[in-house]
Amino acid sequence: MSPLTALTYVLPHRLLSSIARSLAYSTRPATKQWLIDTVTRKFGVDLSEAAEPDPTAYPTFNAFFTRALKPGARVLDTDPRALLMPADGHVSQCGDIVDGRIFQAKGQSFTAAELLGDDEAAKPFADGVYATVYLSPRDYHRVHMPWTGTLRETVHVPGRLFSVGTDAVASVPRLFARNERLVCHFDTDFGPMVSVMVGALLVSGVETVWSGVEIPAYGDRITRKDYRGKGITLERFAEMARFNYGSTVIVLLPKGVAALDPALKAETPVRLGQRLATRLT
Repeated sequence: MSPLTALTYVLPHRLLSSIARSLAYSTRPATKQWLIDTVTRKFGVDLSEAAEPDPTAYPTFNAFFTRALKPGARVLDTDPRALLMPADGHVSQCGDIVDGRIFQAKGQSFTAAELLGDDEAAKPFADGVYATVYLSPRDYHRVHMPWTGTLRETVHVPGRLFSVGTDAVASVPRLFARNERLVCHFDTDFGPMVSVMVGALLVSGVETVWSGVEIPAYGDRITRKDYRGKGITLERFAEMARFNYGSTVIVLLPKGVAALDPALKAETPVRLGQRLATRLT
């Protein structure tokens, strides 16, 4: 474990994230431009793909960070059987959910029930498949639908805000089941599908297209929102949510529904819209 990761055990996670949020939404020209220029330079952000390529045109750092892409910057796999990669980034891990457990890294794992905050909701995924995708600060920060689904429920699970960088993922036990997260349950034509938006250190929020800001407000208990009967259906490749700083999205699929693309392995760079898995049924 690196000294920085060890330090995150004692850092005031929410205080730091609140400070980061204040900076991210600051409209002071000097503050927002320094943040934009620093991140663009340090992480090699490609603004030529953005709908607004001028870095000075964004009113806040958050507006820059959650920027839209220009039309055609990402294309979906045209095979109608393809479930799509939900975001730009790289694969942290992917594979089978074995006896309800999801592999994290280097001997670390956690259960689907811990991740979802619900034993019953985890049962359909007990022997399914998962993909964990890490979004770095340079990436496009909007998360899209792998497959067409109708929103059934969201579950806001409070928790810590550890870094989700490579060292932390390898070192912090059950990291993704400990960090604050928004679990999004969808009903599809093959059954349930889950996308989990996992918060991280300095992540100042998660927003959804149907409800706006979900994290913050930070909470101290699990909060459920029932969307059954509301008719919120999102098409394959449609935008679902966005992070206000780099983090991780985890997709869970039931057993026998789809086979993950065999080219996907840990640390594989990925782009929104490429093949995540191939439908089997």
